[in-house]
Amino acid sequence: MKHLSALCLSTALFLGGCVAPSDTQPKTTEAGESQKLAIENVKTTAALSPGMVAAANPLAVEAGIEILRQGGSAVDAAIAVQTVLGLVEPQSSGLGGGAFMVVYDPETAKVWNYNGRETAPANVTPSLFTDPETGEPLRYFEGIASGRSTGVPGAMVMLERAHEDYGNLNWGTQMEPAIRLAEEGFTVSPRLAGLVERMGAYVLKNDAEARDYFFLEDGSPIPEGTLRDNKPYAETLRALQDNPRALLEGPIAEAIIAKTQQAPLPGTMALSDMASYQAKKSEALCDTYRANIICGATPPSSGPLAVMSILGQLENFDMAELGQTAKGWHVFSEASALAYADRDKYVADPDFVEVPVEPLLNKDYLKSRAELIHQNGVLAKVEAGNPVDFVRGKDATPDSPGTSHFTVVDADGLTVSMTTTVESAFGSQRMVNGFMLNNQLTDFSFKAVDEKGNPIANAVAPGKRPRSSMAPLIVFNPEGEFLFTTGSPGGNSIIAYVAKSVVGILDWDLTPQEAIELPNVISRNGQVRLESQDLKKENTDEIDRGAGAVEFGLPNKTVAKLEGLGHKVVRSAGEISGLHIIYRQEDGTLIGGADPRREGSVAAP
Repeated sequence: MKHLSALCLSTALFLGGCVAPSDTQPKTTEAGESQKLAIENVKTTAALSPGMVAAANPLAVEAGIEILRQGGSAVDAAIAVQTVLGLVEPQSSGLGGGAFMVVYDPETAKVWNYNGRETAPANVTPSLFTDPETGEPLRYFEGIASGRSTGVPGAMVMLERAHEDYGNLNWGTQMEPAIRLAEEGFTVSPRLAGLVERMGAYVLKNDAEARDYFFLEDGSPIPEGTLRDNKPYAETLRALQDNPRALLEGPIAEAIIAKTQQAPLPGTMALSDMASYQAKKSEALCDTYRANIICGATPPSSGPLAVMSILGQLENFDMAELGQTAKGWHVFSEASALAYADRDKYVADPDFVEVPVEPLLNKDYLKSRAELIHQNGVLAKVEAGNPVDFVRGKDATPDSPGTSHFTVVDADGLTVSMTTTVESAFGSQRMVNGFMLNNQLTDFSFKAVDEKGNPIANAVAPGKRPRSSMAPLIVFNPEGEFLFTTGSPGGNSIIAYVAKSVVGILDWDLTPQEAIELPNVISRNGQVRLESQDLKKENTDEIDRGAGAVEFGLPNKTVAKLEGLGHKVVRSAGEISGLHIIYRQEDGTLIGGADPRREGSVAAP
């Protein structure tokens, strides 16, 4: 396995990349003691397994396994998984999107974050998502299905950056399984067919390429079980084999720009925006939870920081004793609400605003947040805390439940936890050269300032990366040895999905599959949305329910007790999590879990 020499990193938790187009370079917050100790205490872990792949579609898992059998590394397998996912579940991720990838190198005991988040074009303005006639924020779907919503795609150049460090096979070899499937055809899955039918009622048909690909000649959606090829996708992959930046320069880049410049609401992306794009590498964000070490992506990904905030509060409760009871879920919900409030106020692209990582994760601060939680009632009002004296406005970022997560461990123990997305279902609803364009810029706040005139951290700016909720994690035991990976799709619900999986494994002693199948409980903005065994359709947001959702849920008595404590409960017939976990057992063998709410699977070579 080839490695680049280690980057010269300071004790800063993350490094800024390009200088922001502002008068001063924002400060970065140095790591606190618990984060420093967490990073230092990660150890090498002996590999006693041939590896494992867990992903949201069996064809993607098979591609990853094929590459591992050829002697590829976990990063090589990740490229194979990513390129197949973009073909077989284009509603969730793809070549035209972005990603965060966390990599554990057992040889050096280092945990790295690779940032492939999209960037805003240089010509964007604060009125990006403002209706030019009314001066009010655009209706959410108007922003999505527009030329303004697409950021510079970064997933593939991020993977190439990681391949330089950890690839065993020549660049491009990893794409052969996806090229083969694109040329010979793959079977349309129930989830893809269901989402094509659903989104066909909106604007997916408005794009000629998307209409020709996803719908039959009579206009009906492509049915489940159809053998579907995608030769333009195969040609795009061949271009990427020759040039990892083929989406950012040359004819494909020109086609992307032309599509974003079409009405309605054409965008301003230019070739110069694409030429300047670079993926980033930094040390991962790490902290401790009950002596275990949790490592994840850094801002502008807010997911790991928010998960660590939840866990830092829960350290002050005996979650093992509380268990999966109403009081256990009550404490989890209250900690989640407080963490979401902090995340909304403080987290954005650290190249543009100061992100107070250490103050937000300070153990004493999180203890003070935990002290707000009472066992016998809900918080009267949930507000962001004040670990630092920052003036920040009330966030106005909408939520978009999409994305995909996968994880790979190879025979050397190299470990990948990667979350990848085109944002909403089918991204911006626009297709180019066989793949969907992202609508990632709708992850910015639709307002630049709040009603009081205070600046919003996640406001749009030229070259800025929108805040993400993606939360790819790698967890180590108290001895610093690799223990498990976790991560999920699901918009800003990702934070709650991932947090429950960590609590399930570390506090409730569940297997990966049992932790995945725990009910999803999401507390934010004054209400608790949860999977309930009381599946009342009038309480279910059907557009937010994944095709083929599995009906897990809290017992009705537990839900009633949560309501009795004062929680405003919204019952869900099925959340759209897609958790994937690989877990190292005490004997060094691996077991995995895949979320049955989607179409995932897990396999070993």
